[in-house]
Amino acid sequence: QVQLVESGGGLVQAGGSLRLSCAASGSIFRINVMGWYRQAPGKQRELVAHFTSGGTTYYVDSVKGRFTFSRDNAKNTVYLQMNSLKPEDTAVYFCNAVITTQTIDVVNPPRNYWGQGTQVTVSS
Repeated sequence: QVQLVESGGGLVQAGGSLRLSCAASGSIFRINVMGWYRQAPGKQRELVAHFTSGGTTYYVDSVKGRFTFSRDNAKNTVYLQMNSLKPEDTAVYFCNAVITTQTIDVVNPPRNYWGQGTQVTVSS
């Protein structure tokens, strides 16, 4: 019912920039939460940044001042502008969303959705 499609990963040198995007499509009634997680080799997946429908935007401390999260509500798309990248930012970045869908005239309970992941590699 819902797809999250990511783009924008790649290889960059330390100090460089990348911009990730994630577009949600399907029978969307409301996007409750949408953002980005990342998972480095051998580490747990961690929340990088997200917004909530209540207007809150969260950043993990390690990216504050370097990453900027933004969204285009009309396109159901979020972006993660990543500046001053460091080797420790190397990870697979996953788009995540908690979305309420609508089927004909029925509003369904919110569900958690994941994108396929996009690799970000920062070389030193």
